[in-house]
Amino acid sequence: MPHSRPVALVTGSTSGIGAAIARRLAADGFAVVLHSRSSTEDGRRFAAELGTATYVQADLARDDDRCRLIREAIAVWGRLDVLVNNAGISRVIPHADLARATPDVWQELHEVNVVAPFRLIAEAEPALRAAARRGRAGCVVNISSHAGVRAKGASIPYAATKAALNHVTRLLAVSLAPDIRVNAVAPGLVDTPMTADWTEAQQLWRDRAPMRRAARPEDIAQAVALLVTSDYLTGEILLSDGGLNLT
Repeated sequence: MPHSRPVALVTGSTSGIGAAIARRLAADGFAVVLHSRSSTEDGRRFAAELGTATYVQADLARDDDRCRLIREAIAVWGRLDVLVNNAGISRVIPHADLARATPDVWQELHEVNVVAPFRLIAEAEPALRAAARRGRAGCVVNISSHAGVRAKGASIPYAATKAALNHVTRLLAVSLAPDIRVNAVAPGLVDTPMTADWTEAQQLWRDRAPMRRAARPEDIAQAVALLVTSDYLTGEILLSDGGLNLT
């Protein structure tokens, strides 16, 4: 018998943006499946803290792990209503340094940032369609980046993967409707431990973004929650950069 609560799987959810999304969805009444590639102890502790939550380890560069992640996520409570593809990887390479953007870098980033979200959606499709039969469309939210919309980003291969993810989002929104809605949130700079020493970027957001600051992880979680609750929106790329794109 499926769990009475809706269930959300959030990939890459033991820290940073993913953890904020998981915390927000748990507060909104979801049972949550947490995931990471390696931080298993953190994942189990976080699941215990959230209450109606569990943790599954998987390496999203491996297709057998992707399939296992979806299988185990569904098995816990017998349903899956929301999939948040938050996990991703980046490499910092100056855009003018073409030699360092090797085929290996391109392939590594593409596999995790584009192929993995697509494959997770494909594996989850039957469960997400079953959500629609319970009265509410299944929901996918992909975490993209403003680098997929503007000529920015840690590297050209990274930015290209996010642009690809944005287009995959739109394509799937058309092909999976009306049973499954597919949207994306595209953050700009987000205050996390990883970005704490990005002084140039921090200054840029303080000086030029209309909101005069970088995002907090909770800001991105709120944008995800908005897309999860908005039953009519699909195919949208919600740019969440404090208005920096306007300047």
